[in-house]
Parts: sequence; structure tokens; C-alpha cells
Amino acid sequence: MKLACNGHAVHATYCLNIHPGESWEENLAAIREQVPQVRACLGHEGEFGLGMRLSAQAASELAIPGRLREFASFLADQGLYVFTVNAFPYGTFHGTRIKEDVYAPDWTSVERVGYTLHVARILATLLPEGVTGTISTVPGTYRSWTRPETQGDIVHNLSRAVAELATLEAETGRRIQLALEPEPDCLWDTATDCARLFNQDIPRLAEIPESRVQRHLGICLDTCHQAVIFDSPTASLRCLLDAGVPVAKIQVSAAPIFPCSKLGLAQAASFVDECYLHQTAIRQQDGTVQRFPDLPQALAAAQALPPESELRTHFHIPLCVDRWETMRSTRNQLDGEFWQLARQAGIDQFEAETYTFNVLPPALREQSVAENVAAELRWLREALTPGE
Repeated sequence: MKLACNGHAVHATYCLNIHPGESWEENLAAIREQVPQVRACLGHEGEFGLGMRLSAQAASELAIPGRLREFASFLADQGLYVFTVNAFPYGTFHGTRIKEDVYAPDWTSVERVGYTLHVARILATLLPEGVTGTISTVPGTYRSWTRPETQGDIVHNLSRAVAELATLEAETGRRIQLALEPEPDCLWDTATDCARLFNQDIPRLAEIPESRVQRHLGICLDTCHQAVIFDSPTASLRCLLDAGVPVAKIQVSAAPIFPCSKLGLAQAASFVDECYLHQTAIRQQDGTVQRFPDLPQALAAAQALPPESELRTHFHIPLCVDRWETMRSTRNQLDGEFWQLARQAGIDQFEAETYTFNVLPPALREQSVAENVAAELRWLREALTPGE
């Protein structure tokens, strides 16, 4: 959706990674079949922006001569446009064990560079004139994979990508920002980490003009990820802006909160699944925070903690859900100050992301996917344009 927000146009959408599919044929089927249902449920008649997700396989298949041109024509006919692509998961993202493999290949590898630039060339072809395209990506690597040379290798590869994006803009007139997405237990998982990257590590390790970095590299702030580790999304956004770090896009998402009572932990256990990694943090009443690589380890440790302790896990729940039995949502941290900061900063891309919909407890997915997405987008629209 294009919305008028604080006097400028804002793009709000949902990430298509909620629809399973690794091939381009599956991706296109979701756009043809699911997106019209979402628009109908939402009652939106104007242009509708897409938040695409392209695996390496789908990107390769879309680039077949003529196919990209056909897709661009289809978008124009349907009143659709593409402004952002999720290029975080390289491979399979549904229906199998993924866990920490979602970060592979990471930014130490040439495969990650090549894949990302392939997606960038596709986006440059589809991007409307005057719109900055964004590509969300892995925040470096999974922290437990780091070696002494890791950060230098990653900054070198990011610099290569930035240089290529600058060349792409010179050739096509389309500006694209690569948006690192901080996530728990990754090399960069807090706003402070990201500020250090942009203001210390890149200037120290990369031979690339700051103006080019500012134009083609930024952050995709996922509000679920920050809330899981007990970092306020508002404070995280303020930290990035105060440090001069470009915020290319905000991924609007929410995590569940459970008390460490017997009932709360039993309910949290219903969120365990074998597909995704659910990094978890528990805060006790004295403010102590313990972090765990996945939900089962946290549940085991929580048995010995006071019932007033609070457990948060990296499991994207629908924005339209406020609470369920003992569970509460971190969406309530997205307060007026958060949205005001985003408006004042001129951030113009917002994407709801609930890729975990198909592994949610049944009580939280009684609606169809289209009905759920439409409800999330209504919530997002109201947050961006309150009272309108």
C-alpha cells in the first residue's frame, strides 16, 4: 500500500515469505493467487507494493530471458509493484529443518555476494522510478561461527556489494540499499552493534567512501528481534538514528511473552517446532537476562526460575494478536514514540513479517492466511496513519 504519512509517501506491505515456495513458479503462484485475496480482504483498491522473497533458486529462474519482462508486465497490469526483497534465506525456508542453516551461506562467502547482487539486478529491473529498493540480508553471520578473520572478511564482501550497487545505480538509475537485519545471536544483533559497525568497523576495515556506504548500505530493523532480547524497539531505533546509521526499512513484527509459571511454560512449549530457530531470552525480576540458542533449552532452564520471570522467544506472531491465555505480545512496545521517530526520520518502508504462520499453535491461525495478513496490514496502516 502507498500511504500518505507526515507529508510523504510510505510503502507498507507484507513479506511474501509467509507463502511456502522455493521455485519461481511457486513464488509467482502465490502472487497470482494469494495477493489478490489479501487485497480483497483489506479492501485496498490502489497500487499494492510487494515484499518479495527470492531464494537463490527462484532468483536464477526469474532471470531467464523474457521471464523477468513478462513478470514486469504482469505487475503493471495488476496494479502491483516491487520495492523490497527478502534475500535473507538463500535456500529452503519452509517444511524442513532450517534452524541455524538460515544464515548459510553467510557474508564470509562469495556465494552470498553473488546471490545478493543477482537479486539486486532483478530488483533494479522491477523497481518503479523514484523509489529506493531495499534488500534485507543476514547480519554478517551466526555468532558461533565466527573466527578471528570473520569480521574483516565480511566487511570486505559487504564493500564489494556496495561498490556493485553503486555501479548498478549509475547504469540503471535505480538506487538499491542492502539492509542488514540484526537478529539474536548473530554477529550484529543489537543497535549498538550496528552503530559500531558503521562508525568504527567499516571505516577501519573498508576502503570505500562513507557517502557510498550511506547510500547503499543500511539496516532493516526487525521489531520482533529487538524485543526478544529485551531491547526496546524505540530505543533501538533512536540509537541507530542518533549514530547516523541509515535505517532502510522496518520489519514490523511481534514476539510472544510468557510468564515462567507452570501454565505459562506449558503454553510456551506449544511454540516448539523443528523447522525454525527460536532464540529465547528470560528476564528475572532483578533485571538479569539469560539468553538461549533455542526454545527447548530455555524451557528446561525456566523450570527452576521464579514464576514471575518473563520469557520471550523469536517466533513471529501475528500483529493482530494482542494476547492468548497467559501469552502477551511485544507489539505493545511499538508505541507512539516509535512511530513518531520513524516518521521524523523519513523512513518510508514498512513490512509486516509473519513467516511462522504455518507453524503457529492452531488457536492462533484460525483465520486463512489472507485474512490474517489483511488484519495485520490494517493494524499497520492504523499505526502509520492514526486517526485517518
